[in-house]
Amino acid sequence: MNDSERLDWLHLTLTPGLGSVSLCRLLAVFNTPEAIRRASSSQLLRHTSAEVSHAILRGADPQRMALALNWLNRPDNHLLTLADTDYPARLLDITDPPPVLFARGRLDLLNKPALAMVGSRNASAQGERDATHFSRNLAENGLTIISGLALGIDAAAHQGALGTNASTIAVIGTGPDIVYPARNRDLAHTIAAQGLILSELPPGTPAKVHHFPRRNRLISGLSMGCLVVEAGLDSGSLITARLAAEQGKEVFAIPGSIHSPLTRGCHRLIREGAKLVEQTSDILEELHLQQIAPQAQTNPAESNDPLLAIMGHAPIALDTLVMRSGLTAQQVSAILLEKELIGEVASRPGGLYQRLA
Repeated sequence: MNDSERLDWLHLTLTPGLGSVSLCRLLAVFNTPEAIRRASSSQLLRHTSAEVSHAILRGADPQRMALALNWLNRPDNHLLTLADTDYPARLLDITDPPPVLFARGRLDLLNKPALAMVGSRNASAQGERDATHFSRNLAENGLTIISGLALGIDAAAHQGALGTNASTIAVIGTGPDIVYPARNRDLAHTIAAQGLILSELPPGTPAKVHHFPRRNRLISGLSMGCLVVEAGLDSGSLITARLAAEQGKEVFAIPGSIHSPLTRGCHRLIREGAKLVEQTSDILEELHLQQIAPQAQTNPAESNDPLLAIMGHAPIALDTLVMRSGLTAQQVSAILLEKELIGEVASRPGGLYQRLA
């Protein structure tokens, strides 16, 4: 695609009042962006509303156009269109593929085997550890990890895959030049250097509530399946899982304690048919992928720490630990305090304790 054709795509993308659905409908009639831009008012009115027709005749917003061109002139920044061979093939199978994508980083990741990994923004320490652990193992076995750059599980999933060849893709709900949330700025810069930042929104587009559900369809659409690590019943990650199922993708969920509200969304998915996941091989087998790297031990401390093994994974009372371990209450309390300090155990309401690692 030459520069003139790319400019035509960019002009239409930045035309106020022309949405992606209307643009795709016009492309089906006129075939190319150039033909749409050269069409007369009467020709456009045969296939679209007066409002959209007038918007096309007025053209792109000059300020947004200048901002986008400035962004595209920087190294490793790309504009992908439906006419490009680099456009991700899996997105062509969803009902509303974006006409253009703004990308920063490794374009080769877009057509590699990939898995979406999503979950709660307010994740538990154990949930973040699980996300990092599964992400690392899956990436080492050739799966690019796709998530949404949110706090919590998303960030942990990205972190786990960084440094592997399969790496990670962050699909964001802002323009490609904006990091949201700002706390993930350093992570976003690392992903841009080692993986890929991807958005259907042009540079300068701020975070808005309605952007993120639409972003979720791209996270699931780019992937072979979706793993939900930790999610409450009202978690936005359940939207991504639902979209994955509607797109014919596999849905996976990690179970957790029946006492934790952060696992109820995962349990609902499992009841509705999602595959229960305990280790990375559960996912690789379902996706018909061969395991090429051994799975790291999830809880290396458990083999040489009987108290951790006795605790299990659900919240447990001190008296129960005393009874099971044969130790005194003072000894158990001292061990629990030490493990709290190093992040292996957390105290819970009601005098309960729960293992984190």
